[in-house]
Amino acid sequence: MGQISLFFFSRVKYAQPSTQQGRTDVNSVTNWNVPLVWEGTFDPVVIDAIYKKMDPRIAVVVFAVGKYTRFLKGFLETGEKFFFVGFRVTYYIFTDNEKEVPEIEMGTGRNITILSVPPASRWQDVVLGRMKWATVAIEQQIRDEADYLFMMDIDSVFYNRFGAESLSRLSAVLHRGYYKNTARDSFPYERRPLSKAYIPAGEGDYYYTAAVWGGYLEEMYKLVKYCYEQSQEDAKNNIEAVWQEESHLNRYLLYNKPTKVLSPEYLWSNYDKVPADIKVVRISQLVKNYAEVRPNGGN
Repeated sequence: MGQISLFFFSRVKYAQPSTQQGRTDVNSVTNWNVPLVWEGTFDPVVIDAIYKKMDPRIAVVVFAVGKYTRFLKGFLETGEKFFFVGFRVTYYIFTDNEKEVPEIEMGTGRNITILSVPPASRWQDVVLGRMKWATVAIEQQIRDEADYLFMMDIDSVFYNRFGAESLSRLSAVLHRGYYKNTARDSFPYERRPLSKAYIPAGEGDYYYTAAVWGGYLEEMYKLVKYCYEQSQEDAKNNIEAVWQEESHLNRYLLYNKPTKVLSPEYLWSNYDKVPADIKVVRISQLVKNYAEVRPNGGN
C-alpha cells in the first residue's frame, strides 16, 4: 500500500476529538510509541473514511482441515456482518475437504477462494503447515490479489465491528491470558536455547496470540515465511517450539516491533468471562471438545 495518507472525503461528519477525555483504565500506547487499540480510542467514522478512500483489498487466510470445516459457516456468516463491512475482502480457505465449504451469501466485492491442502494426523502439523501453505499461496496467488493480509483461526465467530482501525504495517493481538499483570518471565515463550523461537529470561514486551495477526501483504509474507523457515530449522534439530508458530511469532515481534497492537477485544474466548476493561468483544474463539475435533485427540 505504501505510505498511508490520512486524507478522506470532505464533509464527513464526526465528533470533535478531545485532548482531555478518553480511556483512563487501560494503556493506549506502547513504549515504542505505537497505538494500543481499545474500544474508545478511535472513531470508526473517521477511520473508515480514511481507508475507504484508499479502497484496500483485504485477504483473510483460514485453515479448515479435518473436522474444523464445521466452523466455516459461523466464521463466514458473522464475518460478513462485522469484518471490514463495506471493504473488499477475500477469504482464502485452505481445506482438505472442499465439499464441506458452505455456500454463503457474500456482500459486494467480497469473495471466497478455496485452496486444497493435504490432511494431517496431528493438530500440531496443521498449525505448522499453515505457515508452509500460506507462504506458497502468497507467492503464487495472494500477492497479486491483496494489499493487507490477516491470518485467523477458523474456530471463531465475530460479535462486533472488526475494521480499519486494525490496519497497519504489522498488527499483533494481545493474548487474553497474559495481557494484564503477567510478568514477562511468566510468558509462555519458548525458553529452550536450542529452538529458533528462544527468548531468554528478562526479555519480552507482550505475549501475542497467533490466532489473529495482520498487516501489509509483503510484511505478512516476511513473517509467515519466517515462522515456516524457523520451524523447519527446529525440525532439523529434532525440536518443536512449545507453541509452534505462536512461539516463532512472538520472537519475531520482540525484535521487529509491530506498528499497531490490538487489545484482546480482537480475540477473546468463549471459555472466559469478559472483564470490565474489555468493552467490546469483536471476535471470540468457540468452546469445543478438542479431543473430538483435533486429529490426534488434542494431545
